Amino acid sequence: QVQLVESGGGSVQTGGSLRLSCAASGITYSTNCAAWFRQAPGKEREGVAAIYTGGSSTDYADSVKGRFTISQDNAKNTVYLQMNSLKPEDTAMYYCAARCQWYGGSWSDIGKYKYWGQGTQVTVSS
Repeated sequence: QVQLVESGGGSVQTGGSLRLSCAASGITYSTNCAAWFRQAPGKEREGVAAIYTGGSSTDYADSVKGRFTISQDNAKNTVYLQMNSLKPEDTAMYYCAARCQWYGGSWSDIGKYKYWGQGTQVTVSS
């Protein structure tokens, strides 16, 4: 049984930082792709960042480039999302996802990922 468990969410002020973690069981990140998505109230779920090929390749949404960093620790089987210079528009529920069901196409295609975590809330106040 595969489980993805997110942690690290919270409330911060504009300009603050948070680091999200997604610990996996039943799946190994070193041989699977993973990604972070987010969903704000009333909006569609959107891709934030992805990591694959054992952690050597990454992709980011334009809105977070230069502020967020996705990484993975294969020894801990955990994927991280370091979020710096947070803005109120970053407020959302953040989800991790893993195991690409196909290769190619867009990394931010929600249907691409087989497993999802339950989410962790990030709130950025102005």
